[in-house]
Amino acid sequence: MLLGASGLVSAKERLVWLLRDLPPLTIFEGTRKSEGAVDQMLALLIEQMPEYEHSILRVNRARALQMLQEPNFNCDPTLLWTPERARFIHFSVPSMGTLSNGLIVRKQDEAMVEPFLVDGQVDLKALLASRTARLGMVAERSYSTPVDLLLKATPMDTLTPHYGSDAVRSLLQMQNLGRLKWLLGYWPEIRYLAQELGQPLDALAFFPIQGVAEYQFIHVGCSDTPLGHEAVSHINELLLKMREDNLPPLYAEWLDAQTRETYLEDARHFFTEDHP
Repeated sequence: MLLGASGLVSAKERLVWLLRDLPPLTIFEGTRKSEGAVDQMLALLIEQMPEYEHSILRVNRARALQMLQEPNFNCDPTLLWTPERARFIHFSVPSMGTLSNGLIVRKQDEAMVEPFLVDGQVDLKALLASRTARLGMVAERSYSTPVDLLLKATPMDTLTPHYGSDAVRSLLQMQNLGRLKWLLGYWPEIRYLAQELGQPLDALAFFPIQGVAEYQFIHVGCSDTPLGHEAVSHINELLLKMREDNLPPLYAEWLDAQTRETYLEDARHFFTEDHP
């Protein structure tokens, strides 16, 4: 009887969530630790997926992509969809709209950007071709398909890729010291990190990139395995219920008042025919 009873109890599969410090989506340090928009979304998903044992592993972006190519049960809740990634990652429906990245410069270096501005947006291709200065970026991070393609075609001696776990924080410190002129980044992330580092926000300027949409959409991506597909099916059910009402306020909380109001209005129309 004991053997029969124990046979009814099967061990749960362990789902490993791959995270990196990506404020305001995920926050690993400081007073707002674990209060990021995706931190809170992930807590909701885990609560409603009791069929798995869940664990969280901190890895940088490059390592996370390596692990998603391995035949293990791994998922990442902060991924942009790209054709290259779709070859080895099974993606969920879009979960959350976020403001797209742009070019971060120190106010004292703004004049260097002016020749490359078109209606307030920076022509990144022309800026990189000028070889005026090196561009700081996070290695293996997707900055949207148009920017990714441009970076791949850019000579490496024009770029400063950072592979560390605290890549953006380190790049921002380099820029503050004047060792880096250009930095690709998300303005809410830069605002958060600058405050954490004690750097004045009014010393920085943000320029949208020409040809990049105002918003981009993150997904949960899991290993392209039977377990990964099964998990994404459940995740999709949950996201379709949460993403219109529950998730936008989690991200909007981190925006300045004016941007927050615009974002919440725009978020009402995110998931239409264009972003199913």
